[in-house]
Amino acid sequence: MQTIRTVCAHDCPDMCSLIATVDNGRVVRIQGDPDHPLTAGFACGKVNRDMELVHSPERITTPLRRVGPKGSGQFEPINWDDALDTIVGRWQSIIAADGPTSILGYAYSAHQGLMNRGLLNGLFHALGTSRLLGGTVCDSCAEAAWDATVGPGTGGADPCSATEADLIVSWGSDLHATNVHLWAKIEQARKNGAKLIVIDPRRTRAAQSADTYLPIRIGTDSALALGVMHILVRDGKTDEAYLAAHTIGFDRVRTEVLPRFTPSYTAGITGLAEADIERFAALYGAAKRSFIRIGFGMSRYTHGGQNLRAVALLPGVTGAYGRYGGGALLATAAAFDLNYNAVRKPSGPTAARTINHLKLGEALLEAKDPPIKALFVAANNPAVTNPDTAKMRAALARADLFTVVHDPFLSMTARYADIVLPATTYLETEDFYRSYGTYYMQYGHQVIAPQGQAWSNIRLAQTLAGRMGLTDPVFSMGQREILKQMFQGAGGAAAAFDPATLPDQGPVSIASKDGQVFRTPSGKLEFVSETLAAQGLPAMPDWEPDPEAMHHARYPLQLLTTPGYFQSHTAFSGVAFLRGREGAPCAVLHPQDAAARGLRDGQAVRLSNQRGTIGLTLHVRDEIQPGVVLVPGQRPDAEAVAGTVNMLCADSFTDMGEGATYQSTWLDVAAW
Repeated sequence: MQTIRTVCAHDCPDMCSLIATVDNGRVVRIQGDPDHPLTAGFACGKVNRDMELVHSPERITTPLRRVGPKGSGQFEPINWDDALDTIVGRWQSIIAADGPTSILGYAYSAHQGLMNRGLLNGLFHALGTSRLLGGTVCDSCAEAAWDATVGPGTGGADPCSATEADLIVSWGSDLHATNVHLWAKIEQARKNGAKLIVIDPRRTRAAQSADTYLPIRIGTDSALALGVMHILVRDGKTDEAYLAAHTIGFDRVRTEVLPRFTPSYTAGITGLAEADIERFAALYGAAKRSFIRIGFGMSRYTHGGQNLRAVALLPGVTGAYGRYGGGALLATAAAFDLNYNAVRKPSGPTAARTINHLKLGEALLEAKDPPIKALFVAANNPAVTNPDTAKMRAALARADLFTVVHDPFLSMTARYADIVLPATTYLETEDFYRSYGTYYMQYGHQVIAPQGQAWSNIRLAQTLAGRMGLTDPVFSMGQREILKQMFQGAGGAAAAFDPATLPDQGPVSIASKDGQVFRTPSGKLEFVSETLAAQGLPAMPDWEPDPEAMHHARYPLQLLTTPGYFQSHTAFSGVAFLRGREGAPCAVLHPQDAAARGLRDGQAVRLSNQRGTIGLTLHVRDEIQPGVVLVPGQRPDAEAVAGTVNMLCADSFTDMGEGATYQSTWLDVAAW
């Protein structure tokens, strides 16, 4: 038996330090690292089954070549040399005919390692291909709103400081599904007397045990935040000294915006009782160290940027941003000032054609001068996760699109590929990680040898670089040499660490106990943003109704997509135990909506709108309000009655950051 400390590479803010136990070349146990202050000795219900992910009988063991129609999943095994010869030969001929921008390649978030994700992107940057603007399917709107309000290059409150809070607000964040180690900190704070308020359209597990649960209507978060500000001003609960010293523009918001957001007006928008809004505002105004955990979900909506911006401003009204244990936490990744370009941009032209991630299907179908003729995908499954999935699949089905997918499993996207390459999981390679929900970074050690003929992203990027004639030093370095490059020129707290010592140090923190730093143009928290005004956007926070709701009267139900507790996305699909724990892909309706349609719990139902139809299993529960359809997790078609939920979602843009608008989806439900 051998135990090895490593790091979880799944797309999760916790970035847990893990202890893997290996016996005769097999991972037999995964547990949380007891020496990591946030992981605290336990792993989530998904990751503690990752030994089954590594050794899943469903894994791809050899390179594959398509022998049937695209999408059919018909392949034959080939060897690595034949696969690489085919890829390089096709790429070279495409570049010779149409130039490098006729190729698009990328690695995304299913592997959070800075090298395994970054070096493949560095390969395509050096080749001068078209470039993917990643993150628009997930977090670009939230980041744009945060940057305009708090400033770029800044993280939020340290999650470890939550134990010092006297009030904790989980706002649109399903902690048990996506941030369970923060939940452990919240439990410690509650033992010390802190109160927990959960604001969410779904009665999550956290909401069930909260001191107060506010079942807000989807897309009305900005109205609630402004309604609370209205009450704080009315009742004299603002920190005027903090507002004067550390914010800009609040007086304008106070006089031009807040008077409209009376408790009555706010209640009409949010669906909450006036008394509950008053009670929330009183608790928030009385707290000295209020901690808000902001979820990304509120930004995946037509006016998602305004939602997140208004919530991020709230701690400035009471001065909570200036106190350890208070403030707001969205994400921390921007605080790690490393030399990412050493990996992501080793060479290549300064500018090239950029493709928005959520518009990938459209670009593959419509891009000209030149059209995209080759696609490479790693650590992503856009045939399931992209909005307007039918358009995405139509693009992947193009007969003249040469597609390569590098994945541990035959994903839905891989079924459309010409060549499929077997990829390692994170336990089969070394890498370095920085969290996006904590202030920890850590070197992750390889736990076992690659299974079958699987290659890591790093090995594949370096091999393809050599075959394509690239000579950048990073394409011949080992991981520890690359780590050294990432710390050359590092700034902020990260600059104090010696990369040579990091592989043996375990988790290290760059957290500070100082108040929130603002890196906006004014150097302050911006209630009025001239940056947004210059973009033609409202300078001050506000709320307005979703235009999608008014345009689709035929579809009376609003979609709410959330992470599943055991199948948050398709990266976990290869574990049969977790599929069983999650159950079949489902839609949840309130009993009132189910009764109005003559539907019963457990039956197959049809979800449909102007973009298509999918089939799911119905659960009738009151965990959501009438007028909402909840669909947990992003699940592949094979597990459902038919289709996958993002087939119903448009590839339209949010108000900020060109992000995806999953929650601005309207539909109806009927018997299958």
